[in-house]
Amino acid sequence: MKHPLILPAGGADTEGDINQSAAREQWWAEQSAATQESLAEDSRYFLHQALSTPCLDVLTAAEGALLTSQSGKQYLDFHGNNVHQLGHGHPKVVKRVQQQLASLPFVPRRYTHPIAIECARTLAELAPGDLNRVLFAPGGSEVVGIALKLARFITGNSKVVSLWDAFHGASLDAIAVGGEACFRAGMGPLMAGVERIPPPTRYRGVWYRGEGEDLHYADYLEYVIEKEGGIGAFIAEPIRNTDVQVPSKAYWQRIREICDRHGVLLIVDEIPNALGRTGHWFSFEHFGIEPDIICLGKGLGGGIVPFAALITRDRFNQAAAISLGHYTHEKSPIGCAAALATIEVIREEQLLAKVVADGDFMADELAKLAHRHPLIGQVRGTGLLWALDLVRNHQSRERATKEAEQLLYRCLSLGLSFKVSQGNVIQLSPPLTISRAELARAIAILDLALSQVETTVEQEYSHV
Repeated sequence: MKHPLILPAGGADTEGDINQSAAREQWWAEQSAATQESLAEDSRYFLHQALSTPCLDVLTAAEGALLTSQSGKQYLDFHGNNVHQLGHGHPKVVKRVQQQLASLPFVPRRYTHPIAIECARTLAELAPGDLNRVLFAPGGSEVVGIALKLARFITGNSKVVSLWDAFHGASLDAIAVGGEACFRAGMGPLMAGVERIPPPTRYRGVWYRGEGEDLHYADYLEYVIEKEGGIGAFIAEPIRNTDVQVPSKAYWQRIREICDRHGVLLIVDEIPNALGRTGHWFSFEHFGIEPDIICLGKGLGGGIVPFAALITRDRFNQAAAISLGHYTHEKSPIGCAAALATIEVIREEQLLAKVVADGDFMADELAKLAHRHPLIGQVRGTGLLWALDLVRNHQSRERATKEAEQLLYRCLSLGLSFKVSQGNVIQLSPPLTISRAELARAIAILDLALSQVETTVEQEYSHV
């Protein structure tokens, strides 16, 4: 059965797996007839877009760390779009959502309800200092937009600095401050006043100066603020989620000092990493800093409900005459119920401590993988957020993009799903509830698949 989608040449390899390649076509062709038929129907009715067309498989169930396809194949989900802190279908979250559906499923704007007040209070108590003012929205992109509006209002300055390669959502305002060209391509003029600086990469990068050195990236922020003028905010993920860039503590402390010195609001995008992925409620806690605005989303809805939140300082409660959000589902009872259940489960199951212990296990096991497999140029990460940077040469650090794609499909065949970022980075973000046995199984799959890919590469080079 021929694939119904005509694939253009090339394809984005800066974010996500390369889904418009011959390897994806081969993967599709190997699926069952029923799966091929469903995928063809999906392609027939859904608007095609980069990074998600054609789909990998057809799922019929998801529970815990496992995805199940209609053909019965199961995948350990080390991707999850970062909504699966509690795995898929956590019974306590499901029960809380069902109860909320039965009692109060929707509240029109201009009304409040007890579950929304409790959710806002809980988030305010989780956040440090005077970060105790909250606004809800349907998703992370919308929250980023709210943050940008608030920063303009509070500072009187409309310009914002962000990082190249950053992702802050898919709406027009979010891609305007994002740093990935594949999301801005063909969109024409976007929000004016956005300046971008290089991300603090310590393995490769425009200003790579050796392991552990990244303060010069922070200093460049100050240079841009002073030269450009009119900067109201700096927005960034404390730890970049997709290819797992973990700056030094000194970097973020310098960033905080620079923002304070110039009256620039520090907006942290915690949408993919908050609620435990790093072993902290918020990933910025890893660096001992306090932001001015926190953006939350993804896992806040327990992997069930689209739900997001902004948390900011009490003294910034000044925009009463401005429609910062004004979304139809702003105080969603179902979203609030899912968020409260998620936070409760993290506490009851002591997942923050578990993630720290699992992080130590992953660090040891992935280091052993790197020792055995020359394809791995660097292992980096913390908690349950890790990356394998695949290279063709350890000296030049040339990105092993072809090999990363081969590894993706070998692992899928063996039952492990993950994200590929930057074309060559294997990103691993399992549920926080994952068992140690499941982590070990994923490591074993990676070990076997890496060996198979390296053997294939050796055979190819032997014929050159």
